[in-house]
Amino acid sequence: MKFVLDAHTHTIASGHAYSTLLENIKFAADSGLELLGVTDHAPAMKGGLSHAYFINFGTIPREIMGVQVRMGAELNIIDYDGGVDLDETCLERMDYAIASLHPPCIPFGTLEQNTNAILRVMENPFVKILGHPGDPRYPIDCAAIVDKAEETGTVIEINDASLKPDGFRKGSEVYMAEILRLCKKKGLPIILASDAHFAPFIGHFDNALKLIEETGFPEELIINRSVDMFKSCLKID
Repeated sequence: MKFVLDAHTHTIASGHAYSTLLENIKFAADSGLELLGVTDHAPAMKGGLSHAYFINFGTIPREIMGVQVRMGAELNIIDYDGGVDLDETCLERMDYAIASLHPPCIPFGTLEQNTNAILRVMENPFVKILGHPGDPRYPIDCAAIVDKAEETGTVIEINDASLKPDGFRKGSEVYMAEILRLCKKKGLPIILASDAHFAPFIGHFDNALKLIEETGFPEELIINRSVDMFKSCLKID
């Protein structure tokens, strides 16, 4: 399978990543990627960025080194009603947002609390991608979440970093495999994400692909295969 984009990456601006924007773009260009999504952490994450960073995206060219660059944010879900840590003024200035549950930003909840937080955030029109569901510390109702993805058009992410054997979210493969089975049954697209915090990991999906193969998930439903498919599913330019 050939993939042409990675939509969940971080730069040194996030506070706990290790490459600059230009270093990430150069690595993407050298790797043959056609599009790079930059999604640094929003303010609730320790070391995250101020509103000013996200409002100023207009200064960044839409194409650099032959790579289409799309600027977004990884929002933190901050309560069980799906609240996030950037307001509409910021969100309307970016290409898309990912929303994720992170331990520094919201306590581990019950299955009902975590699921409700995700269902509510997926109703936010600026949230195009659900980031790394599957962390077993946040139990979830996979069927309810996939049903909501079908209803709202939110794309669920299969996060490579969460599946690394030495990663922070050990056990994520259980929920992710169930999500893949349910999305396959409904014919819903998913997106692979490196969640790279260092340039050499951009576009690397080996752990995610292993799960894709184990679940028999169809290649045609992976939107990393085509920039046009990515833009169409996210409804962005």
